[in-house]
Amino acid sequence: KQPDLFFKRAERYYENGGFDEAIRDLQSALQLDSVNVQYLHLLADVYLDYFRSREALKTMEKAVALYPERIPSLLKLSEFQLILKQYEASRNTISRVLKLDPLNADGFFMIGMNLKETGDTLGALDAFQSAVENDPELIDAWINLGQLYAARKDPVAIRYFDSALRVDPRSAQALHAKAFYLQERNMLPEALKLFQEMALVDPQNADAHYNSGLLYLDMDSIPQAYQAFNLAIQTDPVHIRAYFYRGISAEMQGKKEQARADYAQALRLAPDYQDARSALEALGGKQ
Repeated sequence: KQPDLFFKRAERYYENGGFDEAIRDLQSALQLDSVNVQYLHLLADVYLDYFRSREALKTMEKAVALYPERIPSLLKLSEFQLILKQYEASRNTISRVLKLDPLNADGFFMIGMNLKETGDTLGALDAFQSAVENDPELIDAWINLGQLYAARKDPVAIRYFDSALRVDPRSAQALHAKAFYLQERNMLPEALKLFQEMALVDPQNADAHYNSGLLYLDMDSIPQAYQAFNLAIQTDPVHIRAYFYRGISAEMQGKKEQARADYAQALRLAPDYQDARSALEALGGKQ
């Protein structure tokens, strides 16, 4: 009969992918304390990650109905509406935030995300700029500014990625954004260094290893590429593309049996993966 214990156990289930169990515990918690906004927020997150988006949205709408002036709940509702491409509803929710707090940086950030999604690049740039002016620690806004300027081929983009990393030099998201920017401009050693930093910051980040492998391939460093893809697979045993590219790296080193095994495993995980099928057939292998 202690709702907070149900909530704490639900958090553990959620962290470990036990969505059904987390939902049951949160429903039990809400039966005992039906107006606890923390419980509602977590339940909405579980529903969303469990691909039950309609229930996620209804849960956040309930939270906002209970607490119509609670800014974190309004921001979360606007985010969910944006994810579900309900742009007008999301903008209306953000308007409520900015009426309550006209300088709310997260509100400006959400305006920027809406404008970015609907193709208004200039409006998005203005909104993200307002966000960082009101909160210079808002990493996501700095990253989005960098990405938008990068898409316009404006070299000022690098300054925004660097601003994000000044806020948090260990931010995997900021490191990835800057590394991708450098990679797109063929600055491969510099990009590789950042992906390696990501792997040091978060050794369980399979994509850091995978992206390092792609760069090693581009730089004709085949044994290093193989090892990077191997680390990606050890970190994420269902990383389909890592199996394919480890197979490529193995084949380039003359390890044909290893290559066949990797192509076949990629196909077992994704039967419609045509590149893996073609590579396996070229080696005379069968799935």
